[in-house]
Amino acid sequence: MTRWLLAVGVLIPLYGAQATQDPEAVYNRVCVACHAGQLPSAPKRGDEAAWAPTLAQGMGTLMQHVTEGFKAMPTRGLCMDCSTEDYQAVIHLMVSKPGR
Repeated sequence: MTRWLLAVGVLIPLYGAQATQDPEAVYNRVCVACHAGQLPSAPKRGDEAAWAPTLAQGMGTLMQHVTEGFKAMPTRGLCMDCSTEDYQAVIHLMVSKPGR
């Protein structure tokens, strides 16, 4: 029991220490290559009509598509250092009109 508590005590701070990245920076680093119009099947940033069918499926489905890959979308969207929170922030950034 003591070893288990020690292991948890060591791992929790490491897990919680991962800072969420700036969504704009993540978008510009990994998402823009497809979501700025170069890949016609990838909905463009801020195009609410193009995102509507995907959004209707819910955030759980969007997260599954990002992490597992979907159609032309590669696994993890090629962001190997993104956390769940990073993905959710970038999704919110991409589906909203700029300035919202």
